[in-house]
Amino acid sequence: MSKQKGNIGVTTENIFPIIKKFLYSDHEIFLRELVSNAVDATQKLKTLASMSDFTGELGDLAVRVSLGKKTITISDRGIGLTAEEIDKYINQIAFSGANDFLEKYKNDANAIIGHFGLGFYSAFMVSKKVEIITKSYREGAQAVKWTCDGSPEFTLEEVKKEDRGTDIILYIDDESKEFLEEDRVSSLLKKYCSYLPTPIAFGKKKEWKDGKQVETEEDNIINNTNPLWTRKPSELTDEDYKKFYRDLYPMSDEPLFWIHLNVDYPFHLTGILYFPRVKSNIDLTKNKIQLYSNQVYVTDSVEGIVPDFLTLLHGVIDSPDIPLNVSRSYLQSDSNVKKISAHITKKVSDRLQSIFKNDRKQFEEKWNDLKIFINYGMLTQDDFYEKAQKFALFTDTDDKHYTYEEYKALINDNQTDKDKTLVYLYSSNKNEQYSYIEAATNKGYNVLLLDGQLDVALVSMLEQKFEKSRFTRVDSDIVDNLIVKDEQKADNLASDKQEALSATFKSQLPKIEKVEFSVVTQSLGENSNPVMITQSEYMRRMKEMANIQAGMSFYGEMPDMFNLVLNADHKLIKNVLEDGEKACATEISPINEEMAQVDKRRNELRKEHENKKDEEVPTAEKDELNNLDGKWDELKNKKDSVFAQYATNNKVVRQLIDLALLQNNMLKGEALNNFVKRSIDLI
Repeated sequence: MSKQKGNIGVTTENIFPIIKKFLYSDHEIFLRELVSNAVDATQKLKTLASMSDFTGELGDLAVRVSLGKKTITISDRGIGLTAEEIDKYINQIAFSGANDFLEKYKNDANAIIGHFGLGFYSAFMVSKKVEIITKSYREGAQAVKWTCDGSPEFTLEEVKKEDRGTDIILYIDDESKEFLEEDRVSSLLKKYCSYLPTPIAFGKKKEWKDGKQVETEEDNIINNTNPLWTRKPSELTDEDYKKFYRDLYPMSDEPLFWIHLNVDYPFHLTGILYFPRVKSNIDLTKNKIQLYSNQVYVTDSVEGIVPDFLTLLHGVIDSPDIPLNVSRSYLQSDSNVKKISAHITKKVSDRLQSIFKNDRKQFEEKWNDLKIFINYGMLTQDDFYEKAQKFALFTDTDDKHYTYEEYKALINDNQTDKDKTLVYLYSSNKNEQYSYIEAATNKGYNVLLLDGQLDVALVSMLEQKFEKSRFTRVDSDIVDNLIVKDEQKADNLASDKQEALSATFKSQLPKIEKVEFSVVTQSLGENSNPVMITQSEYMRRMKEMANIQAGMSFYGEMPDMFNLVLNADHKLIKNVLEDGEKACATEISPINEEMAQVDKRRNELRKEHENKKDEEVPTAEKDELNNLDGKWDELKNKKDSVFAQYATNNKVVRQLIDLALLQNNMLKGEALNNFVKRSIDLI
């Protein structure tokens, strides 16, 4: 045939500007597209040969990528194309509603390529001219050359080509010269083509000779054509799986275990998912799962494709039912992808259940590493919670493990309060909360250790899932108040004595940024500690949730609220109270008398105002009452300052406070140094 010229049959002339402009952010995928096309052509020839539709010699079927000064060439020895096939598959980009489609998807590179098989045209993202030199495998076929400079115009002409197959030659434009660098092309081939089923050759292997690297005669094959996930699990050893993991993640610790996926119906899915060993003090990294389609790398951004909690896993998923070139938004709404996601969740939960059932000892030994995945799954996916609650574990402060049902049975009799609520006591730090744990275990309670990154969110969820249950940290109150079994007795210390103790101790509390203390007095028995620090479960949990959950920053800005609990039954507290009352009696007595007079007059006025509307109360009486309130506050502050002055000279008061702070890891720096010096003086 003579040299033919024509226009590509596209229903809009906007296709090339869109390829250049809107696909530019993903321009590196051109290499994946062209190499994948070459592999497809090669695989088709192998299929024809297996069916005896091609009887020639297959010979070397490697796809070759080579660099020139200004060109990249992708060559294969696959089925090739005839002039008619070029006209059908290359020259006709015809689809209905093209203008509307291009407008709709102009910002989504992959959607344009994937929906309409425009993979070949991704070549124009980096090229000012593209040539196709091809010869069909069919007997007597004529080789042809197709040329296009990135406009709708093309030329098609007959040429000489000895061998079947296709060479695609890209003349790289000035903006894309990076793709003429050997290292850049090599890295892209490794990223996208490492596991393609046909050998991919990029140059020759190199070896060191006379102090420099020189090329050998051997092809540099960059891919493994038979990766682990394509093989049968029965053929593989544990070492095979571990080696593959090391190949994928060279600097990682050995995985905990793995799941080999192999599904034929209702969709095709293969893959290997690994549970990585996670150190509790590091940030969890997502998107370590690589997604493939027929061994062609698609993405490692799998959020929305696999369930969120499984994005913490590592490994490979391969499914021909996942479109190669579509946007993530398309993937997330694709029905096959949703089925695959649900199936992976089931396989993971079944595998975990199997390990738990068949080797509970091994499961318990790995629980600290596993729990981050399982807890995250239960928090984010209800259907996973339903399965996981059977093998999720609690660990107590004695390092014993229990399923949720086992633990409920363990504590049911002893840890149910007067309102029939089951109370789960827990510690978040065994060392820092040691004395609180000891007090609880001395009462016969069991204490859980919940020190994981997600445990604060987990307990909030479990309180909703478990029937009539609540979780309480052991340092949130004195031990007698953690699980109240009977109506509590009123404190027997008179209010004026409680006020004296409160003023004495409050005056000596340290000033700590974003920390507020309240002083309370309770009768805890003479053998309990004289002073303790507790923190409200609700407020502390809200602050902890603020650190991990958006929209709760209000709580994060609030100060930490602590109670300094004074044991009125303890000898040291009694001594402080008795000494204080004696030392301050002379100054306090007239203040008390004046406060009593103020209080008497306030009560008289309030009684007169009972059953009266606000407008019926004379202004003079309102003013008098306001003045009396102010006077009373003034006297109260004066009285407190007397006890504060006494406390300043009482080393025992500050020592007791510092002991409580020390017990809670809140005594540091200069305050700790002063405590040590004072301890030596007291001894």
